[in-house]
Amino acid sequence: MVEIKRTQPLARDAMAYVLAGGRGSRLRELTDRRAKPAVYFGGKTRIIDFALSNALNSGIRRLGVATQYKAHSLIRHLQRGWNFLRPERNESFDILP
Repeated sequence: MVEIKRTQPLARDAMAYVLAGGRGSRLRELTDRRAKPAVYFGGKTRIIDFALSNALNSGIRRLGVATQYKAHSLIRHLQRGWNFLRPERNESFDILP
């Protein structure tokens, strides 16, 4: 879990949405079965993890991901790997299929 010691008011009240519905036509072999944001990058990390980590490192604790193309693998990854945010601390994570 990422601990933020000092959060700016704007980051505390903001919500980040990641648009993750890409087909990734230039990544044909990698996106035959999954959306581009769900493609593995160097092991366990997936492409979407970079955008979500950047939001957390910026102090944004309310995240949303909008999915579309072949989202099953992406949704499963998000539910298993990004379930540590807690509503009682004004943190949230929403998936919009």
